[in-house]
Amino acid sequence: MDLQGRHALVTGGAGGIGKAVDIALRAAGSRVTVLDLDTSVDVTDSAQVDRAVEAAELATGPIDILVNVAGVLCHGPVTALTDAEWRRAFAVNADGVFHTCRAVARHMIPRRSGAIITVSSNAAGVPRAHLSAYAAAKAAATMFTKCLGLELAPLGIRCNVVAPGSTDTEMLRALPGDPVNGSPGRFRIGIPLGRVAQPADVAEAVLFLASDRARHITMHELYVDGGASL
Repeated sequence: MDLQGRHALVTGGAGGIGKAVDIALRAAGSRVTVLDLDTSVDVTDSAQVDRAVEAAELATGPIDILVNVAGVLCHGPVTALTDAEWRRAFAVNADGVFHTCRAVARHMIPRRSGAIITVSSNAAGVPRAHLSAYAAAKAAATMFTKCLGLELAPLGIRCNVVAPGSTDTEMLRALPGDPVNGSPGRFRIGIPLGRVAQPADVAEAVLFLASDRARHITMHELYVDGGASL
């Protein structure tokens, strides 16, 4: 999957899945710009995102690939969720995707080319106890990306979703329970493949959708969860 010379913008690229995506894209020949809180770009702030995208285009060239990875976890029963927790889940997981997609699409449209990939979650399609805010925000990001894909398809711009399940990151380690064997009492099945994903497993799916090997794939949601969403 040769991406030699292409410019990729990755949000949340400082760690976890985002870092794995950054590494995979560079290995495939891409020039990568990372937007992350660690690089002083907050995706919940549309003005910051607009400025960062403009700067990336000027410094590194036209953005060919956008990968939305930035996300936050909100865990707890609905009755205990605060307004601030709910708003934060949507601000990062949904609003952030909207901000970056809008800013980058404005540059891709005149060029009539590009690939946008949103890293969502299998929780966007499978109800999860104590993850209502996270799941709802990821569902919003998933449907937004598909709608964007429908709008941009006539212009040759592809928009797809990668939906990981349990992945070996700090976010997963913040959750209670055994992801491999599941928790029947919480209506959560285990992982049929018998292991949690590594961030690189998710990055490989992103790499495929960003490449020309996926040139006829758009508005697709690719689950990378070892079968946990069965």
